[in-house]
Amino acid sequence: MADELKRGLEGVLVAESELSHIDGDEGRLIYRGYTIEDLAREASYEEVLYLLWHGELPTRGELDSFAESMAEERHLADGVYDEIRELADADEEPMAALRTIVSSFSAYDPDADVDDVTDEAVNARKGRRITAKVPTALAAFNRLRNGEEPVEPREDLGHAANFLYMLNDEEPDEVLAETFDMALVLHADHGLNASTFSAMVTASTLSELHSAITSAVGTLSGSLHGGANANVMKMLKEVDESDRDPTEWVKKALDEGRRVPGFGHRVYNVKDPRAKILGEKSEELGEAAGDTKWYEMSAAVEEYISEEKGLAPNVDFYSASTYYQMGIPIDIYTPIFALSRVGGWIAHVLEQYDDNRLIRPRARYVGDEDNEWVGIDER
Repeated sequence: MADELKRGLEGVLVAESELSHIDGDEGRLIYRGYTIEDLAREASYEEVLYLLWHGELPTRGELDSFAESMAEERHLADGVYDEIRELADADEEPMAALRTIVSSFSAYDPDADVDDVTDEAVNARKGRRITAKVPTALAAFNRLRNGEEPVEPREDLGHAANFLYMLNDEEPDEVLAETFDMALVLHADHGLNASTFSAMVTASTLSELHSAITSAVGTLSGSLHGGANANVMKMLKEVDESDRDPTEWVKKALDEGRRVPGFGHRVYNVKDPRAKILGEKSEELGEAAGDTKWYEMSAAVEEYISEEKGLAPNVDFYSASTYYQMGIPIDIYTPIFALSRVGGWIAHVLEQYDDNRLIRPRARYVGDEDNEWVGIDER
């Protein structure tokens, strides 16, 4: 039926894409034909970016050249650092700060004045700059708000390792770097989620790339899209501080009408495949540190919710304990989501530009009709 209302556009096909595919019944996710399991275990984040942006996996030479070009773009303009300092001094919320910072990138982009916003070569350069600078900006913001000076990026480290280095002023060991790189791969793209769609809507007006990515960051900041992993970690800490069995704690929370974060998904009807991978990684990190309590607590909560409510965990559920064991502050979990997903946002915007049509849905009017005008002195 042509006029059937689809709230939230649920199930509505609005585009064709070659980027990622989700099989919600089978719990399967692929990027350009490659399973998320293979990519998470075998590919670097830079390889996945190349795959998403160029349509195929790079050769060794292509990857080296691409990674080098990304690393060269990590440095921020002095004006951006000034902006970050002001936001940190104002104690701005991290996602709001990131939204402002990403928007400010355009003021210093050498291609900002190019008239053709769909120019492929220009957008390739802009995309590299945005993706390379977000980790630098986020690490600088986190340090400045804690009274520490920013750490300049290094070009000899990979994308994931360099972020951890800038965040902590210490080069991460191989296990931490590989774990974070895997997390970035897992979050790089996921179909037409809300933030990706908002980027496409903005791009469809022929607004330029920075505007589209700023729209996506703003959309991700909403509690129904980003933030679940931070809420999961807050819950796990609450369980730990209660000294109660995790199952008993969750049962009581549900009886009180509380929502347990990190479960259920608009698309998946079974366990999110990314949650499986991160669950394994969370356990490995705990074993390496000699303390698996966060993983064990998470596993107990998953078992109870799955049995009692029939709900499976999504990617946010196990990314929480994974990030926490890496020493990442809880309130930048969602900005880290953006740090990864910016690659997918850019890929979808490039697809939108390639075959653009203004995205302009309609709403069914259900208001009053035929009201008679009443003059202001008679109201």
